[in-house]
Amino acid sequence: MKKNKKEILCTLGPSSLDGQIIKRLDELGVGLFRINLSHTKAHDLPSIIETIQCNTDVPICLDTEGAQVRTGDFVENQIELKENNIVCGHRRKVPGDAESFNFYPNNIVDEFQIGDFISIDFNSVLVQVIGIEEDGAILRVINGGLVGRNKAVTVDRDIALAPLTENDQACLAIGMERNLSHYALSFASCSEDVEKIRQLTRNDAFIISKIESLLGLAHLVEIATASDALLIDRGDLSRQLPLERIPEVQKAIIQSAKDMNRKVYVATNLLESMITHPTPTRAEVNDIYNTLLDGADGLVLAAETAIGDHPIACASMVVKMVRNFEKPKLADPLEYPFDPISLLVEPHGGSLVQCLASVKECEQVTHLIQLSVSSTTLLDCEQIAHGTYSPLAGFMDHQTCEAVLETNRLPDGTIWTMPILLAAPEIAANSFGVGDRIALAGANGKVYATLDVSEIFTMDLEPLAQKWFNTTSKKHPGVARLFKGGDRFVAGDVFLVERLPSSHRHYELTPAQSRFIFAHKGWSKVIGFYTHNPIHRGHEHIQLKALEDTGADGLYINPVIKPKEYGDFMLGPIMLSYQTMLDFGLFPKGKVILGTVAAYSRYAGPRELVFTALCRKNMGCSHYIFGSDYAGVEDFHALGANQDFIENLGDFGIQLVFFDTVGYNTSTASYGPVSDSVNMLAIDDKQIRASLRDGKSIPDWMMREVVQDSLRLEVAKNQTLFVE
Repeated sequence: MKKNKKEILCTLGPSSLDGQIIKRLDELGVGLFRINLSHTKAHDLPSIIETIQCNTDVPICLDTEGAQVRTGDFVENQIELKENNIVCGHRRKVPGDAESFNFYPNNIVDEFQIGDFISIDFNSVLVQVIGIEEDGAILRVINGGLVGRNKAVTVDRDIALAPLTENDQACLAIGMERNLSHYALSFASCSEDVEKIRQLTRNDAFIISKIESLLGLAHLVEIATASDALLIDRGDLSRQLPLERIPEVQKAIIQSAKDMNRKVYVATNLLESMITHPTPTRAEVNDIYNTLLDGADGLVLAAETAIGDHPIACASMVVKMVRNFEKPKLADPLEYPFDPISLLVEPHGGSLVQCLASVKECEQVTHLIQLSVSSTTLLDCEQIAHGTYSPLAGFMDHQTCEAVLETNRLPDGTIWTMPILLAAPEIAANSFGVGDRIALAGANGKVYATLDVSEIFTMDLEPLAQKWFNTTSKKHPGVARLFKGGDRFVAGDVFLVERLPSSHRHYELTPAQSRFIFAHKGWSKVIGFYTHNPIHRGHEHIQLKALEDTGADGLYINPVIKPKEYGDFMLGPIMLSYQTMLDFGLFPKGKVILGTVAAYSRYAGPRELVFTALCRKNMGCSHYIFGSDYAGVEDFHALGANQDFIENLGDFGIQLVFFDTVGYNTSTASYGPVSDSVNMLAIDDKQIRASLRDGKSIPDWMMREVVQDSLRLEVAKNQTLFVE
């Protein structure tokens, strides 16, 4: 994923200290991972650093506790202080309840004075010191409410605190041992505080000083001079400044940093609502945009990614906001094209082709010369028009076809492996010429597309077949189809007049529609799975394993609607099997989309593998699952040909996830490659077909009982499972 000019800093915590989530945040372009030492003890830090460094090369920033008072580490997550009650703030550690609790650091009670007002946990609770006793401070609760463990506390007057706690110093020493380069100083109050942390870190350490107090504001210039960057913590700053003043102070700090050539980051409440909700509020989005407009160099996600329910979605939203901010501005700001910022993989070639005939063009098709074409050609027309074959906008000319066969690339260098040709009978081809627009009709005479003829050419079919299918044998179904169509071809751009009829239209998704769904769900890393069979345990295993191994946001299961061939499963039973899995919650919740595509098999081995992967890339998939015998037929392609072909091809913008044939291990009751153990039982497609045809039971380890029950019920209702 491309890097943004604006930086994104993410705090890691219980919600995100996971290898796959860290990798996803890295992929999204996060530039710095923050560890909040206010919630991290020194003895836990080494393992946290190791977890991060095992999964990313993104730098780690240790953010100190600094000169801050906090509530104690309560046994429960929170306590409730009731208004007008008298409570005790102990010197010693106590479990914490409605009548007694402690502050951190423990000795801070010695600094309190009778009459002090103390705000706790973002001003939700206000207490006043009314006495100092041996056990601690006696407090009157003026404004009650819930108080969380380890939450910030503000006293209404300045209390001198050391810039670094004992925990900070222990953690900085660990950071030095692990050669960390970035450190953030909380509650920086003067240049001496900055020098203190510099003394405890490496000479070239990047020091970020956090401006979050009146003292920090008062000494802003000297702090900035001693630091490499500033960070505006709007939350803590708002404890000492009226909330309504925060926007203007933020602008002033950013401008001062710019004047001094210092980077400046902004934190707190960027996407607060997304801690629990999957989408932000409009106010939050507006705040982020205006913060970028103010000149902030970066944005800091704190609770959103540390403890929130949607760390990936939060980071994705900030990335989209940054990209929207950085894109070229419109000449007329009142023009608002619907051009959402997408984090999905780009369509192949950079943009999604859309070739749909206008209403006027559709009305004129009756006046065009008609060319009757095959059902497979009409399927190609539909997929070209909807962008499934992007960047192709039509059927290939001779030069393009030769380039694909010889170099696996289009003439402009874009990787492409599959010839897309329109075969035309010689007599029909003589009735029109280059520059003509013709109508492409089905066997029923109905026009489904138009074509602007750019070339009419012939090709020697035997060398064409050899390069395309690795054989000239007419026993190969792809070769047989090629020879049946003849050696004359027509090239030109296609425009769809009408979609082919379909009894499964509600499941069919064009690339634009699948991309819309993925974006709506907040997915950017999507695994595509192409199938023409009901789900069995082998397929289930590789689908879930691919989700786990890649850390993808979701899985797009994409059964194919294909011309009927004897013995094939009907599409209805295939969809029923997957819908049953979804209905019974057997897939991870919210992780699977089911959608069909009208296509057909070329049986072109490695060429077809890459072609189908590129089609799923155009649908929005970043990854594509395939097996060792994908798209082959009989012995026309050598074992391992797919892998060799892919390695020699280079990067084509979608990652292929390979799985060998999956079996069931009887000794461990687990699934894996059949070659892994002698105890492996193969998942036999022929046995599944025969058992379903005969109404017999299939072992549950081969196909889930609930799935086969749903299929047998179809048989009982006289529904056909197979093409007869």
